[in-house]
Amino acid sequence: MFTSYGYSTMTKGIIMSLLISAGALLFPFWPRTAILLTACSAMLFTLYFFRDPNRNVPDEKRTVLAPADGKVLLVQHHDHKGSGMPSTLVSIFMSPFNVHVNRIPISGKVTHLQYCPGKFLMAFDPRSMKSNEKMEIGIDNGEIEVFFNQVSGFLARRIVCSLHNGETVMSGNRFGMIKFGSRVDVILPASASVQVQPGQITRAGETVLARY
Repeated sequence: MFTSYGYSTMTKGIIMSLLISAGALLFPFWPRTAILLTACSAMLFTLYFFRDPNRNVPDEKRTVLAPADGKVLLVQHHDHKGSGMPSTLVSIFMSPFNVHVNRIPISGKVTHLQYCPGKFLMAFDPRSMKSNEKMEIGIDNGEIEVFFNQVSGFLARRIVCSLHNGETVMSGNRFGMIKFGSRVDVILPASASVQVQPGQITRAGETVLARY
């Protein structure tokens, strides 16, 4: 029900909420009630944020799945430095209310992993793609290579990625998360047929982003 990536944060959040609730008992009724409601709301939101529902991974060949829940911000031409070839960028914005567990978009071998420190601009700001802290990931299945970036946001200050270079992965499997709002940019070969459009809602491990 909850992702293991959030156990430490959930534990800290629950302890903090309990301490605040205990301190609230020293206040008169109305201030005490307001403090208790705030602490309870914060604890419930933390648990809600780290939920990890199961997903029905499509049993389809030659597809690229969405690595994140959220809304498609843009679909546009992109010259990717990693592949050195014309590509298509699909950017997915994750609000604090989305499931934040990320999933593998295609089965294959991890060929690229690079952490890039940077700023913490709003995730929906186009400049965040180049300027923000991010984790760059590349997966090659022998037919196509797909790159995708976990990009931090204004609230998201920690990227979790459990992948290793050379590791063989399966599409739809969990691999990490970005805590508290962010975006994931997927760079597809120009030859891939994109199946989503701006404004569309995606579900990690279920929504087909592209076919090839």
